[in-house]
Amino acid sequence: MKEGEGCPFCDIVQRDDEDAREVYRDEHVVAFFPTEPAVLGHTMVVPREHVPDIWSLSEETAGHLAWATVRLAGAVRGAVEPEGLNIIQSNGEAATQTVFHLHVHLVPRWEGDAMGPIWPEETDYSETDKDRMQGRLRDACRRISRP
Repeated sequence: MKEGEGCPFCDIVQRDDEDAREVYRDEHVVAFFPTEPAVLGHTMVVPREHVPDIWSLSEETAGHLAWATVRLAGAVRGAVEPEGLNIIQSNGEAATQTVFHLHVHLVPRWEGDAMGPIWPEETDYSETDKDRMQGRLRDACRRISRP
């Protein structure tokens, strides 16, 4: 099977899905409404190339996706006039990714909308656990190099 074959977002990119509600397209990304929007104005932005998740994303494609996300967030704000906006990008089944073509959700928000809260009200992690995780992540960040 060819990469991206059977991918519903690749079908939208290739204009093979006549039901897609596309709102934006350029040489790097396509933006469209999901089939079941969380709220009206919910828009998804996908790279035109098939990229399964953020760990497979090149920095060049990430730059195009980031630019489009910022611009489209402004368009959503202008068209929908929300009280707020969630930008959600999930990777892997545990993070609720259901289509394995990287995508960014722009979700306009209003007080009391159908989305509800996205964060737990509280957690009970110990200070030791938080310190341990901070050390692990700090060590991993030391290996990051800029191009």
